[in-house]
Amino acid sequence: MKVKDILATKGSRVITIEKNTLVFDAMSIFSANRVGSLLVVDKDDNILGIIAAKDVLMAVVNHYEELKAIEVEKIMTSNIIVGSEEDDIDYIQAIMTENRVRHIPIITDKKIKGLVSIGDIVKSQMTAKDVENKYLKDYMADKYPG
Repeated sequence: MKVKDILATKGSRVITIEKNTLVFDAMSIFSANRVGSLLVVDKDDNILGIIAAKDVLMAVVNHYEELKAIEVEKIMTSNIIVGSEEDDIDYIQAIMTENRVRHIPIITDKKIKGLVSIGDIVKSQMTAKDVENKYLKDYMADKYPG
């Protein structure tokens, strides 16, 4: 299975923010959209970084007194890993595991095509296993002509 298969089911909607967004406001955006990460982009939608729940948690720990005044740029991860629509989901899962990240932006021709989470990967693998199990059970029960 490829990343494009996940995006075909999930959709390509990605919530983005600007680097001067306050961390406190980003927390509201996380909550309102029920997402685990936000891409930080410039005015031309070029990715500058990513902010995840872990980054916010560390901001609370390290900058508690000034939390309402800190901009996302100060806490975002700017050295991000990206994938493509043609990447195999096993490859993306390995990259996530090795680098301890939960979200990978998907880029094609320098355009944001979507965002894949570890939850998306697990869900797609579970669906594939369910289909395979049903097929094998039906085959063993001699439900196919031949």
